[in-house]
Amino acid sequence: MSTDATHLFTPIDFRGVHLRNRIAVSPMCQYSSVDGFANDWHLVHLGSRAVGGAGLVMMEATAVEARGRISPGDQGIWKDEHIEFLTRIAGFVKAQGAAAGIQIAHAGRKASTRSPWEGGGTIPAAEGGWRPVAPSALPFQPEDAAPEELSQAAIQSLADAFAAAAGRARRAGFQVLEIHGAHGYLMHEFLSPLSNQRTDEYGGCFENRIRFAFEITAAVRAAWPENLPVFLRISATDWVDGGWTIEDSVALARRVKELGVDLIDCSSGGASLKQKIPMAPGYQVPFAERIRREAGIPTGAVGLITTPQQADEIVRAGRADLVLLAREMLRDPYFPRRAAKTLGAQIAPPVQYLRAW
Repeated sequence: MSTDATHLFTPIDFRGVHLRNRIAVSPMCQYSSVDGFANDWHLVHLGSRAVGGAGLVMMEATAVEARGRISPGDQGIWKDEHIEFLTRIAGFVKAQGAAAGIQIAHAGRKASTRSPWEGGGTIPAAEGGWRPVAPSALPFQPEDAAPEELSQAAIQSLADAFAAAAGRARRAGFQVLEIHGAHGYLMHEFLSPLSNQRTDEYGGCFENRIRFAFEITAAVRAAWPENLPVFLRISATDWVDGGWTIEDSVALARRVKELGVDLIDCSSGGASLKQKIPMAPGYQVPFAERIRREAGIPTGAVGLITTPQQADEIVRAGRADLVLLAREMLRDPYFPRRAAKTLGAQIAPPVQYLRAW
């Protein structure tokens, strides 16, 4: 790295994990698994982005149980048989100098849907779908059947499922574990009053609605090595009056920091069809900045970040500690190398590519 290296290319450590720069590949569903198994598509997709120079390469939302998949094509980590191919992917990513991360997830009431190129929408049982579960028997779309309301015993079993998934992720060789608590999926459904209308200790007031997130996070942190980081992705706001707010997110971030969460990955929305999102470049960055400042915890910024200069400014100005790129990484797996050239930094290519440099 040159002496004029920009902040985007300053390394950063989380516990015992070293990231060579502040660029992370955001988890992006590929809808390309069968029975939850990763395959060659995932290896090439993620491996290309590790070769492309990212500091952290994060695998897509990976279901902790079969009914927690968004679609039948979702990746899974609910059984030991999933570990073998995941090990191959994590090993390749690390061999290219990137940290290997994985996001573990449960889709809740947004499960059993078709992949985007099949038009989305709920898959009925007659066509191979399944009944989703949720904190309350409220469908996401009015035309959908109501999900099954989780019993307290089922909630406890989900904590075990997340912990078991964390253990498998570690056996596969991943270094960073992210819990998916955003986008209207199960954890977010408990957090938001728009989807949680329970009357027991998991619903109602703020303290009750965050209980599920607390229990899952504590279970995962206990199952994950102390020297490896845990991230939490949240929707910082529902973008709906009466829903989850940025103030709620700041309060949650303070609390999960005490449980051992190392970074809040700041997204937004997904809980309601009534959301009104003011889409613009970097529209979610202010959430990462505020949570970082007020909760005193590292944050990741994501959402319509598309240029090297924009990404660099976010880190340089202290608005977030990481920049997570999604669609821009789909368009250009070599974005980090292009950004380095644009910003005057140097990152070494794989030895196989030296003759092109």
